[in-house]
Amino acid sequence: MITIYCLVGTVCLILLGILGYILGTGLPHVSWHFLTSESSSFQAHGGVRDQLFNSLYLLVLTLIISVPIALGAAIYLTEYARDNWLTNLLRTMIEVLSSLPSIVVGLFGYSLFVIKFELSFSILAGALTLTFFNLPLLTRNIEEALRTVPATQREAGLALGLSYWKTVYGVVLPSALPGIITGIVLSAGRIFGEAAALIYTAGQSNATVSYTDWNPFSPTSFLNVMRPAETLAVHIWKVNSEGLIPDATLVASATAAILVIVVLIFNVSARALGNFIYKKITSAR
Repeated sequence: MITIYCLVGTVCLILLGILGYILGTGLPHVSWHFLTSESSSFQAHGGVRDQLFNSLYLLVLTLIISVPIALGAAIYLTEYARDNWLTNLLRTMIEVLSSLPSIVVGLFGYSLFVIKFELSFSILAGALTLTFFNLPLLTRNIEEALRTVPATQREAGLALGLSYWKTVYGVVLPSALPGIITGIVLSAGRIFGEAAALIYTAGQSNATVSYTDWNPFSPTSFLNVMRPAETLAVHIWKVNSEGLIPDATLVASATAAILVIVVLIFNVSARALGNFIYKKITSAR
């Protein structure tokens, strides 16, 4: 038992050390000007306004595309598919896809969406590529959440005269909602911090956009999904690898701190939202 406590404590210390180093070196350089100003390619004191918005925009678009697909696949595999060689093969393929390196997924997205479908370097190409990157892990997490619901709850719904689909929709899904939210949160953190897959799809540059132009078809609109979009993670890589600005190290440290903080805020908020929705649906206290 002491050995287990020591190992857990070691993991916690490593995690706290990493977070402490990132936040300690980056937070002193984070300011309102840094968050609300454009990035600079040659001059110091640039910001990450566009990169921060692009990261959030790509996250939202990817979740909008991938969550319904993953939820439907998980419901089918858990509630309707028979346990045979075909479903075992599907689960094996999901496991293999979830372990693919992100650079491989990025090259696949580049070949398919950027070249074949001629989407160029764009937010849409990045979101579709991240969907392939995110779908296996998200499907697996939702499937595990659905499997944790006791079979007696399904039997109770059927005994009340509900159809199987209504039982799944009205009984199983609400009970599994905290686990589903957790799976979405885990995949969202993976999406938000992804860089390699987006270098080849969303691009390494930003188009000049206007945050007052709400027309998504306008070339200058911040909602235009066909524009290139550099994210926070890609910005960190670019500044560290080929940045020409005098304060490249400070910008990279501050951007990394923002990335960590946003992921933490999103995780805490999503967990609270999941518990709130669970209580509302199930009337639990």
